[in-house]
Amino acid sequence: MSIKTLSSREIYRNPWLRLREDQIERSNGARGIYGVIEKDDCAVIIPIEGETIYLIEQFRYTIQQRAIELPQGGWETADVDPEELARGELREETGLTAASMTRLSTLWIAYGYARQKLHVFLATGLTPGGTDPDPEEHDLVLRPTSIADFETMILDGTIRDDCTIAAWGLYRLWRERNSGQR
Repeated sequence: MSIKTLSSREIYRNPWLRLREDQIERSNGARGIYGVIEKDDCAVIIPIEGETIYLIEQFRYTIQQRAIELPQGGWETADVDPEELARGELREETGLTAASMTRLSTLWIAYGYARQKLHVFLATGLTPGGTDPDPEEHDLVLRPTSIADFETMILDGTIRDDCTIAAWGLYRLWRERNSGQR
C-alpha cells in the first residue's frame, strides 16, 4: 500500500453520506490529510425497449440546473441487493418494471474523493406502471427518447452526467460482444 492511514475521524454525517478525514503517511514518508466521502451503493439503469431508451429529467441542486440522465439512485441502506435496488429505482423513477435485468458491471464513482459503488444494469421487457418518486424527485419528468437522439445528446453536451455516459459505454461494449443483442 502506498498510503498508510495513521488515524481516521468522522467529521460529518447525515442520512445520505458520511465525511471522514484521515491523517495519512505516503510511501515517501510525507504526511498529510485525506478527505473521504462515503455513500451507500447506488444503481444506474439502462431501460431499453426497441429503439427507445427511457431517460429522466430533473433539477439537480448541486449544479442548479435541470439534467437529463438515465434513472439512477440509492436507498441510503448498506448491503442492499444490487438488482433489487436497480429494480426499485427503475419503478420509483419511471414507473417501469423489467422482465429482464442484466448486470453489466460495478463502477466506483469519483474514487479520488468518494467511496461509492455504482451498479450498472440493462433493463428490458419493460411494462409501464405507477411511479413512486422520493420527495427530492417531485419534479422528475420521464423522457422516452430514441437511442439515436440520446447518443446525439451525449455528443452535443446536452447530457453531461458521468454515470449515464459511463453506463452507456459499458452497454455499447456489452452489446458488441453479445452479437449486437439489445
